[in-house]
Amino acid sequence: QVQLVESGGGLVQAGGSLRLSCAASGRTFSNYAMGWFRQAPGKEREFVAAISRSGGNTDYVDSVKGRFTISRDNAKITVYLQMNSLKPEDTAVYYCAADRRTGYYTTDRLVKGYDYWGQGTQVTVSS
Repeated sequence: QVQLVESGGGLVQAGGSLRLSCAASGRTFSNYAMGWFRQAPGKEREFVAAISRSGGNTDYVDSVKGRFTISRDNAKITVYLQMNSLKPEDTAVYYCAADRRTGYYTTDRLVKGYDYWGQGTQVTVSS
């Protein structure tokens, strides 16, 4: 089992940047593909970005491509989401998640594919 704790959210003006961190517990972090999801008020939780267990493969929802970057540091058992050129529509609670079932080189876009979730961190982008 792994526990996930997100941090780094906050209030930022449009065009600004934030870096989210997700610290994991346990010694098997490298066995998990990781993902970031977000949920805005009244909306379903949606996929944002994912990174494979290998760290060599990443995937992004179209709306954040070129602006967000997901990365992982297995030595620090942490996954990051660098968010640049933020827009008001990026406002949401951001969650990190761990997937223990996907392959070493693959990523996962599905909420139901993830086994463990953090508590979320609020990101608010003002116009």
